[in-house]
Amino acid sequence: MLFDTTLRKELSRSFGATLVVILTIVLTIMLIRTIGQAAGGVIAPQDVVLLLGYTSLVHLPTMLALSLFVAIVVTLGRIYRDSEMAIWNASGISLSRFVKPVLRTCWPVLVVVGALVLFVWPWGNRNSTELRERYQQRSDLSRVTPGVFQTSRDGSRVFFVERENQNTPNARNVFVLTNDGKKEAVISARSGRLETHEDGRWLVLESGQRHETDLVTGNRTLSRFEIYRVLADERSVQRAEEQPPKAMRTVDLMNAPTLKNQAELGWRFGLLLGAGNLLLLGIGLSAANPRRASNWNLLFALLGFIVYYNLINVSQAWIAAGRLSLGGSLLTLHGTMFAVGVALLWWRDHGTTLRLFSPRRTGAAA
Repeated sequence: MLFDTTLRKELSRSFGATLVVILTIVLTIMLIRTIGQAAGGVIAPQDVVLLLGYTSLVHLPTMLALSLFVAIVVTLGRIYRDSEMAIWNASGISLSRFVKPVLRTCWPVLVVVGALVLFVWPWGNRNSTELRERYQQRSDLSRVTPGVFQTSRDGSRVFFVERENQNTPNARNVFVLTNDGKKEAVISARSGRLETHEDGRWLVLESGQRHETDLVTGNRTLSRFEIYRVLADERSVQRAEEQPPKAMRTVDLMNAPTLKNQAELGWRFGLLLGAGNLLLLGIGLSAANPRRASNWNLLFALLGFIVYYNLINVSQAWIAAGRLSLGGSLLTLHGTMFAVGVALLWWRDHGTTLRLFSPRRTGAAA
């Protein structure tokens, strides 16, 4: 049918253009933020591009849902402004008739959104977390720039080394100053290397001396050593904690129905249901008056999108706090939004023909 073909082609073009614009804006913001994190020492500089890819995949479902929503509002809004809707209405096609071709065009995108939310979202979060933790859990010695005094993460140690090779953890002429508030120690060694064991990563120093000062009593101790082992990173001896819910697979969340896991499930399922409800809301919110010079339907639609997705985040917090159950949250929020979308379509089709008040009669009485 000409109606379905024309609408689907125009909606596809609008969706593609909108997605490109949104991707460009979001990727630019993410790139600036990621470079800032690399400059601040949160992530490794060589992992900027990889982390940007993971972050983009994580936020892709939201960008796809927003692109669909904007494309529907823009496409149908253009039909209203060009008075094409009046022609379709005169041909017996109501606004609710647009639901079928819109669903035919958008269902592949909804399938992609569902796959991204249920499978790619935890995978991307897990890899992003591993990249950050891998960089943060490196030993202080591996962070030191050769020939430069550098402070450890907690500020309790100062290092100076001359690295034999940038690609190896071995170092020579090692200088370490430690201060825990009670004792201050100065350790110098001819060489040092890192050894990884089951109980952690250890810094092994060879041919050096250790000068320790008790800050409370003032006693000083000088000792020489051939081999001296010191724990390089306390975090390495700690067992990895359980993964956060956002990094867990959907199946694992279902098998462990804690409040936090149910809250994460509510967010994932809510994002998918929200993308479907936005199709109905976009059709209803696209109506515009061609006689008006200004058109605010897109602004109101974007405002509705922000409110809806904020409500999804709020429902996640309520599930985590035990105020709502998973099923109750999904039914209340998304069932209500579905009802609002259906009611808005019905009002667009039949509301203009209703009269709240009977028209006042004019003319003289017989």
